Parts: sequence; C-alpha cells; structure tokens
Amino acid sequence: MEVWFQRASDVMRKMRSGDLDLGIVGYDMFVELGEGDPDLMVVHDALNFGQCHLAVAVPQGWDNVNSMDDLKAVGWSAQRPMRVVTGYTHIAKEFFAKCNFQHVALSTADGALEAAPAMGSADVILDLVSSGTTLRENNLKQIKGGRVLESQGVLVASRNALLHREGALEVVRDMIERLEAHLRAEGQFVITANMRGSSPEDVASKLAAGGPLLAGLQGPTIGSIYNTHAGVGSGDLKKPSPGEFFSATMCVPRNQIYQAVKQLRNAGGSGVLVSPLTYIFDEEPPRWRKLLTRLGMTEFNGK
Repeated sequence: MEVWFQRASDVMRKMRSGDLDLGIVGYDMFVELGEGDPDLMVVHDALNFGQCHLAVAVPQGWDNVNSMDDLKAVGWSAQRPMRVVTGYTHIAKEFFAKCNFQHVALSTADGALEAAPAMGSADVILDLVSSGTTLRENNLKQIKGGRVLESQGVLVASRNALLHREGALEVVRDMIERLEAHLRAEGQFVITANMRGSSPEDVASKLAAGGPLLAGLQGPTIGSIYNTHAGVGSGDLKKPSPGEFFSATMCVPRNQIYQAVKQLRNAGGSGVLVSPLTYIFDEEPPRWRKLLTRLGMTEFNGK
C-alpha cells in the first residue's frame, strides 16, 4: 500500500482520474467534487472526526428572514437574482433547485466567505459551519431549512478498483475491521478487580446487583485466581475456595470509571486495575457486508 497526504480536493480529483483507489476526505468534499460519479462510493461514513455541516447564512439584520421560505419570498428576479457566494457550487445548485428557487446567481471566492455580504458582493453565503462562532463574528445567522449537508471524515473508494485491482478489496476489508474496532473502543476502559465470592456465579450475581454499569459488553468475565500457598516459585498452586477471590473484568465508558470503581467496592471488590482500550473486535462489521452487497457480491474469498 502506498499512502499519499494530499489536500481533500486533490484526493477527490485523483480518485476521479483513477490515480487513487481509496481516500479519506470530508463528506462535503466527496459530494461536491464527486458530483455523483458512479465509480465513487463511501465505504465508511462515520470516522468520527471533522464534524461540521454545510448551511445557508444571511445577515443578522434581515429580521424578516428566518427560514428558507422567508428567503424565497424576498422577491428575487432575473434582473436582481439572489447572489450566493460559496465554495460548493455543485451542492448549492442542487440545493436551491430542490428548494424551487428560480433566480440564483452563484459565485466563488478565495478566503473567508463570511465577509462577502458585508462587502456587498453577495446577499447570502453557503459554507461549512462548525461552532457558528465565525458566522456570529461576521453578523450572519443560519436560517430554518438552510442546513444543507452533514459532514465528517469518510473513507471512500473506487468501485472499479475494488472489483478489479488485486488486493484492493482485501485492504478495504482490513481497514473497515480496524476502523470499526477502534471507533468502538473510543472512550472505553477495561476494569479488572479482585472479587470475593463463593463461586463465579456468586460474583456474577453481586456484579449484576450493582446495575448495568458493571455488566460489560455482554456480561462481566469472571476468572479464577490461583494462589501459591507453599511459597513463591514453588509451583504449588491452589484453586479458589469459598470466601476467596475471583477476577472480574468489564468495559466501562471513560466518564463512568469512578462510579464503576465505587460500585465494585460496594460489591466487595478490591485491587481495581483500569486500562484504556485500543480495539474492540466484535462480529463481522455491518459496513463490510453492506459493501459486498453494493458490489454485487455475496462472499469474498480473500485471505
């Protein structure tokens, strides 16, 4: 595998030209520069970074314009069309056509688009919004119905490459598996504690009484603790007897670690160990099965 670090716009152009098989870009760039190319497809639609949305914004001084219907009712004409500045002309054209706007003039600009209405070069803007701070600083506001597109980082691929380039589909399968496992593990910690009990079932019952926080992914894992009773290194081990300790392992979210520790203590736990998780591999990712279906395949016989 050869990895190129490129601007998002260049990634999309190289994918359309066939120079790249896979790409990681914002969904907004995929839609804008992909222009519905049937060869391009989203393989993973939620990589959980770069969250933002594409929106229409108008000057705050337009008190009577608070929705797309209000904006349409302003009275634009062929002689005086609504001037929209945007870096997303393809998306903007489709969006305003869908909203039945008859007179729209699109233009692009380098740099910050938010200044265009104040400078008199545009009436409204259509641009990416994250926190909304930049809009407010430029006396702009979003309007109802003007949220055009939700965006975040996505993994995209060439359908032709997946079907015909040797090894490409296998690489994508591995990437989906690892991405899913890593995203599933984000914010999750594994907790291991020594629990006193008469049996694994007894420990499981105590944990269950502590509530769902101690349940883990599908239930806590209970293991035996083997103690040396004839001296360290003797190799003489004894199994737990009633009243001795067992090991309990479970996964909990980061923001509930301390609550879980307190519940474990209340249930008789001690020696609590906490570690971050990197991956949680589960069953076959649904996105992989969905990809095969979209490619017209029922099974993949790769390694």
